[in-house]
Amino acid sequence: MGSVNSRSHKAQVVMMGLDSAGKTTILYKLKGHQQVETLPTVGFNVEPLKGPGQMSLTLWDVGGQTQLRATWKDYLEGTDILVYVLDSTDEARLPEAVTELMEVLNDPNMASVPLLVLANKQDAPDALPLFDIRCRLGLERVQDHCWELRGCSALTGQGLAEALQSLQSLLKSR
Repeated sequence: MGSVNSRSHKAQVVMMGLDSAGKTTILYKLKGHQQVETLPTVGFNVEPLKGPGQMSLTLWDVGGQTQLRATWKDYLEGTDILVYVLDSTDEARLPEAVTELMEVLNDPNMASVPLLVLANKQDAPDALPLFDIRCRLGLERVQDHCWELRGCSALTGQGLAEALQSLQSLLKSR
């Protein structure tokens, strides 16, 4: 993977999170597809994506099943920004999601890499509010990384345009 090129504004974006968080649905919604039926990702999906302005992204959607998480470190070299997707309705697995996120952020390849946390499924009636998610993640303790937390819905597309704007501003902070 490469890095941000000031002329063409290309960026390598790695999207991770536990299985069933909505990573693949977010990827294809950002690509402009209508709702896509997905299966658990084995390995990864990779797609080019145009962001705001001249921003050009290569978005890596990495499978989040337990047995695949050991390979996450293999996708981190050359990462310009990490997008970590959470299922806002899965309160029981939030501690597991936090543990996995902190392990990724502690990888030497992630030094000072900006972080965008997407709290997906915010349209569900049982979704945890962003304030609760922020507190439970302990994002204030993440000091080596610029970060933002955004709510979204992969199904409706709510919050995804704002997520792209966040990617742009986080990339500029790097």
